[in-house]
Amino acid sequence: MGKPRSARSAGGDTRVRRSVLGALAGVAALLATGVTAAPAGAAPDPGVMTPSAQERALAFWTPQRMREATPLDLLTVDRSDVRTPAPRTGKAAVVAPSAPASAMGPLAFPHGGGPWSAGGAVTKTAGRVFFSYQGRTASCSGNAVTSANKSTVITAGHCVKLEGAWHTNWVFVPGYHDGQRPYGTWTASKTLSTPQWTASEDINYDIGAAVVAPLDGQKLTDVVGGQGLAFNTGYNKAMYSFGFPAAAPYDGEKFIYCSGTTTRDFLLSKDHGLTCNMTGGSSGGPWFTQFSEATGTGLQSSVNSFKYNFLPNAMYGPYFGTDAQNLYQSAQSS
Repeated sequence: MGKPRSARSAGGDTRVRRSVLGALAGVAALLATGVTAAPAGAAPDPGVMTPSAQERALAFWTPQRMREATPLDLLTVDRSDVRTPAPRTGKAAVVAPSAPASAMGPLAFPHGGGPWSAGGAVTKTAGRVFFSYQGRTASCSGNAVTSANKSTVITAGHCVKLEGAWHTNWVFVPGYHDGQRPYGTWTASKTLSTPQWTASEDINYDIGAAVVAPLDGQKLTDVVGGQGLAFNTGYNKAMYSFGFPAAAPYDGEKFIYCSGTTTRDFLLSKDHGLTCNMTGGSSGGPWFTQFSEATGTGLQSSVNSFKYNFLPNAMYGPYFGTDAQNLYQSAQSS
């Protein structure tokens, strides 16, 4: 288990600041946590949730609690949180989207952050994630993907486990907007992450997944469709990033996107980097390669993970290598 991270509140009070590369380098992971809720104990590793726990989670997330899940704006990470020189790689692999294609209009590329107004399949597959974390309500973002169990959501590792504890009351709300839940609230039956994040919260492997229970007798991707995935497909790609940032200037109610050609992080991680002004709450939102603005479908190749606090307009997302592929296989076979 690595050293615990410490957060700075949205109001700006710093409890703990640990240095990275001397005085320069705090890393802002985009976990959104907020108001006090009922105390939550850690769920059993790897985040298995019983049917009764799922029922409690569904009842817990009232519209008011979702509105009050406001973000902390900074989560610091030091050099000890990067324990491997680079993600393991293997043969390139692609999973095709299963989401129905729906027509929409083109938007600007590249784009540093703004509302996604073009519609398409991504507005159904992506959504907000809500959970309890250290006795607080919290939110992230996530995305439904094509899977054998038709029930798999991909998100960030810190959106399922942080500081040694698995989050509780975990739900996924696809297509969330302006307080609306057009496709329902889906409770997790299991949350899981890469071995490196599970064991030591290594920022290179900040990838999580959830298997959600059926809702009203239907499975998730039968209702909203599933995006494709790509593993081990390299760097410097044209990508689109999506999420529900909830820290200023955003409020968590709008679906936001960024787009551009990625770079490889040259500081601490081996992540993809993208110009993007999204803030807390966007963590876990999908990054796509081969994304079609005409249909809103693509291949998920990363997730929103962290920012350096001295580079507020640069977002970083983990490389989807062999361990990300293994995580996906474990989730879809659950």
